[in-house]
Amino acid sequence: MLPPSSTVELRTLGDLLSRIGGVAPDRIRIRPPPGTATEDDWLAADQNGGPACELVDGVLVEKPVGLKESILAAYLIAVLNTFVRDRQLGFVSGESGAMALFPGLVRIPDVAFISTDRARKARVASSPIPRLAPELAIEVLSPSNTPAEMSRKREDYFAAGTKLVWQIDPESRTAVVYTSVDRATTMDESQLLDGADVLPGFVLPLKDLFAELNRLQSD
Repeated sequence: MLPPSSTVELRTLGDLLSRIGGVAPDRIRIRPPPGTATEDDWLAADQNGGPACELVDGVLVEKPVGLKESILAAYLIAVLNTFVRDRQLGFVSGESGAMALFPGLVRIPDVAFISTDRARKARVASSPIPRLAPELAIEVLSPSNTPAEMSRKREDYFAAGTKLVWQIDPESRTAVVYTSVDRATTMDESQLLDGADVLPGFVLPLKDLFAELNRLQSD
């Protein structure tokens, strides 16, 4: 099984870049040549250090993570992990948690929740790139993320079996909650983010999350 967008015919490098979301060329690794990278190439790049990469349609795409975005992700990891561990629901991963959603498609959510059942079936403990989709994927937007890139990511997540995607925007201080590729609710700082059917009972006031940005800006 492959994500829907992978069936689109490509003729040019521009077609390839468009299909992965129109990301900036300075995020594209040229070794191996775009369109030819494999999971083995991803593993080699990961072991060599440097910026984390995702593997999309044979392209190693560097994943942008700034300190501000990482701070918000760390806050989400902390509150989610407390909720999940207290109830023994599964595991919470961070911005190095690579997952092969499909063969040859490696995504790294900024934060993710994976149920115990999915984690064990995917043999997360022994696999460098476990083949699974998280129940909840969270992406914290960086300035270089394009709308098309994020749309493609959501398409990939839901095609692979993710049930819920949160897209956090530090600039607008909003969260967009996706329950499917085309069903979304935008929430502001006055509202509560909840775990829906994925994490029943989990609630996070968005003002608490974005208060981390206030602390960065305080005198």
